[in-house]
Amino acid sequence: MRSRVLGAVLFGLGVLALVFAGGLAYIVAPTVEQLPYDLEPTQSVATAPNARFLQITTGKAEVVEGVELRSTITVTPDAKATAALEKPLDGEAVVWLVGQQVVRTDTNALISAYSTSLALDRESAAAQQFNKSWLDTGNNQETVNYSGQIYKFPFGTEKKDYEIFDRDILAARPAKFVKTEQIEGLETYQFTQEISDEIQELPADRLAAITSQLLKGEPGKVHYSNTRTVWVEPATGQFIKVQEHQVKNLVADSGQSVSILDATFTYTDDTIKSAADTSADNRQKLQLVGLWGPIGLAVLGAILIIAALYLLNRRPATAGATAPRHNARHSASGSDDTTVDTAKTADDAPTHKVE
Repeated sequence: MRSRVLGAVLFGLGVLALVFAGGLAYIVAPTVEQLPYDLEPTQSVATAPNARFLQITTGKAEVVEGVELRSTITVTPDAKATAALEKPLDGEAVVWLVGQQVVRTDTNALISAYSTSLALDRESAAAQQFNKSWLDTGNNQETVNYSGQIYKFPFGTEKKDYEIFDRDILAARPAKFVKTEQIEGLETYQFTQEISDEIQELPADRLAAITSQLLKGEPGKVHYSNTRTVWVEPATGQFIKVQEHQVKNLVADSGQSVSILDATFTYTDDTIKSAADTSADNRQKLQLVGLWGPIGLAVLGAILIIAALYLLNRRPATAGATAPRHNARHSASGSDDTTVDTAKTADDAPTHKVE
């Protein structure tokens, strides 16, 4: 009776473990693989040694060479704007505030800056159509239609091409998968985006100011190229390393050209290590919830059910058909001597004398 009760209990626990395994895999894991609402603000720092760039000081445009630039990008979640999202973005997207500053490291003078607000899908991290997105490059906030990946790749990044949005041309261009590479002990996917000789639109007053000084009044346009390489940890979609070789030329209608930017920005070692550490922790959590947790619970559930079935189907032990017989014999000393009575042979049988 006791074994049947124990078997029933084990069977119930086994079924419960299997239910929890399924819940982890199909309910909890998908919710973990999403951008959190309470994301901590993050910073990414990249430097460009020996750069050539345009610096405008009190209206004077000057091309500077051989100086290191430092770019700092800060990402902060906008909880208020996220809470105000309406369908179809409500519950499916988060709003981020992002800012960048580029300074020259020798004087700490500001070279360029921007700030922006955008909505990202919580699963794919791709930019969403959000009518309150804006971009401010130092003049005023302008509406911008974001698309593609910007600051992150999807959870479960694949070895395929993705669209990455470029802020200078305000459009997305394909980034091709190149190879896998180990960085800080993590396997990463390397993607490269090539933007070649495209036109960067500038506010008319700013463009006129630099053409009047650098092209001697000739009208012109800014031609922009960028080879952008990103190394992505595939489980989390997090950027571990980013490198951009940016080139900008101010080209007059007559063909005259002035180089106003030639710089290769690369994440600093501290930024790479910090990104790798964070990604490794997040990857471990994803694997625990989405893989090892369900597997462990499923194995435990199977063991409990097998043990329960064994106990429920086991036959109870039965007693012997007959009990052994005992023969008590009184010894000469007066004590009782109990011996087992065995079958008698012909020699043991009593004999009778016939007269």
